Amino acid sequence: MEYIEFEEKISLTAMDQYTILGVIGSGAMGAGIAQVAATAGHKVVVFDNNTAALDKAKKSIVVTLQKLQEKGKLQSADDVLQRFSFTETISSFAGCGLIIEAIVEKLEIKKAVFGEVEKVVSADCILTSNTSSLSITSIAAACAVPSRVLGMHFFNPAPVMALVEIIPAIQTNPGLIPEATALMQQWGKIPVIAKDTPGFIVNRIARPFYGEAIRIYEEGIADMATIDWAMTEIGGFRMGPFALMDYIGHDVNYVVTETVFQSFFYDSRYKPSFSQKRLLEAGWLGRKSGKGFYSYAEGAAMQEPQKDEVLGTQIFERILAMLINEAVDALYLGIASAKDIETAMTRGVNYPKGLLSWCDEWGTDKCLEKLDCLYHEYHEDRYRASILLRKLAAGNGMLLA
Repeated sequence: MEYIEFEEKISLTAMDQYTILGVIGSGAMGAGIAQVAATAGHKVVVFDNNTAALDKAKKSIVVTLQKLQEKGKLQSADDVLQRFSFTETISSFAGCGLIIEAIVEKLEIKKAVFGEVEKVVSADCILTSNTSSLSITSIAAACAVPSRVLGMHFFNPAPVMALVEIIPAIQTNPGLIPEATALMQQWGKIPVIAKDTPGFIVNRIARPFYGEAIRIYEEGIADMATIDWAMTEIGGFRMGPFALMDYIGHDVNYVVTETVFQSFFYDSRYKPSFSQKRLLEAGWLGRKSGKGFYSYAEGAAMQEPQKDEVLGTQIFERILAMLINEAVDALYLGIASAKDIETAMTRGVNYPKGLLSWCDEWGTDKCLEKLDCLYHEYHEDRYRASILLRKLAAGNGMLLA
């Protein structure tokens, strides 16, 4: 077995197609990641202590791979399926060189699971978390060897979505970053590197797409259908914010918003809404439950938008200005490179163009003017402009020049 020596004088298994992969959790994300890894040539051990969930994942993977074979997108489903093993015993991870955790977004549960995994894996096994917003540093701190812990955030559905955010904790051995990047490229993914801050790149920058849309709705400026129409027809986004929140599920989307808000010491830019919280409390989770912001019951009539170009443009530009401000601030604070920010937002959430390039097209002065108008109108810190945007606007500067 090949090893790579790093500055910390410890040896870690080189990550390649011969690495046996362990996946913790057999839900949609865990099963999806396992499918991607097995298709790329890895033997994969899928662990879950829930027998029903494990059986469901196995059946789903079989059906998916057979469909891919029928469509000519996979040479042999059986060859891929032979690389899988499903287990309710965590000791089955003993031979794994890489573990990817994909369980519930609860920090204490993740910490406990990592502690159990460390008892059975080898000293050179790499441990990663698929968390979408929790601190990788905090997860690593629960481990005996924190330097081998890394964040690898896939997007749902993992077999389809190309983007993977790679997040080193402050304890992470720096040599793991190029190793993880190379492995994701071997899997056909597009990796970006993010600093270990709440929400990383995508879930940080995307918050206004949801939060500002809800704010506009709560103020009575426009209804949900009109806001969604403005963002899709005028803005060019694939889905409007309300339709997208219903698609993601409020048990996921609201929880991420709440986590980011709390993790940023209750910064008002990321403040959750009561409108979405009430849906979660009612169990109206969106498409998965048949009702969310919209009703998905059979025969339910969809709301008709008010197709007012002036109103729609105001809505679109207000939300876009907030999104741009988050992207600019992420760049200013070194959360990621400009290239990775652009890649993350176009490949992770399918934005029609990168927010930094959108800012350059608009002009930094126009973006700043819109934010300052909102700030002066509301006198709320949520509308404060990034200092980088203000500096560039003062000198007619560009972000990607």
